[in-house]
Amino acid sequence: MTRPPDRPGRVCILTPDKTSEGYRTRWPDVLERNSAPLRDSGLEVEARDWADATDLAGFDLVLPLLVWGYPFAPLQWAEAVDRWEGEGVRLRNPASVLRWNADKIYLERLAERGAPVVPTRHYAQLNEGLLEEAARAFGTGRLVAKPRISSSAWQTIRWSPGAPLDGGPEGAAMVQPYLPEIERSGEVSMIFFGGVFSHAISKRPQPGDFRVQPEFDGIITAHRPDPAEHEAAARILAAAEEPLLYARIDLVRGLDGAPQLIELELIEPDLYLGYDEGAGGRFAKAVAERL
Repeated sequence: MTRPPDRPGRVCILTPDKTSEGYRTRWPDVLERNSAPLRDSGLEVEARDWADATDLAGFDLVLPLLVWGYPFAPLQWAEAVDRWEGEGVRLRNPASVLRWNADKIYLERLAERGAPVVPTRHYAQLNEGLLEEAARAFGTGRLVAKPRISSSAWQTIRWSPGAPLDGGPEGAAMVQPYLPEIERSGEVSMIFFGGVFSHAISKRPQPGDFRVQPEFDGIITAHRPDPAEHEAAARILAAAEEPLLYARIDLVRGLDGAPQLIELELIEPDLYLGYDEGAGGRFAKAVAERL
């Protein structure tokens, strides 16, 4: 589709399914933060529930930035991505990314390509024996277990030998060593637009917790990445091997103190535009360049 030069670009931001847990979150505030710089740059912006979205091919660009809750309906999500691609919808990030980034087994793929990734094991179903085996392999007495398809610390637990699996993953799961540094320095999120670094934040948990998300009152501040964090992020983007409109690289300090990837958010990351004065403009510029 070619946009007439005298018509403003039309952008659609996909939002949570009204029937999903993802709908009962803070997404309306994030939608406004994402939309405002796009409108200020002269673009028309509409929001559509991703589960009911039709006629998306009429937009110049469709951003799935707020499909919060899609991990609760992974098959429906995969079918929707296939349908949109078949209809010629201009998805950014592209459909290929929206497929592989939905399942955290992608961490294995990135590690094989040289990205610094938190050591991870994947299992079809967890039990105490598998967790004890993972603890021995990682050389640590504490682990984190979470579903392979998840978000916002859903079914995510800390585990030590002898502890119950209550609240943990009920199906396909991933297991990582628990990194004590998360309690001190937290997690660093580096945000990129069009492959270029824009800004970063630090997310620290409340005392005694390990979850850094806003839903768990994580303490969020602006952050200036150090050279090691920049170097790690460059290796991660190179390993992704995809043209990305937006990317959020979540880093933690490993047991050796080096920055390691815990999540590469390419579907529906909060871009935290409010933590850097120029972030909104850089986001809008990257979007406009893809119209």
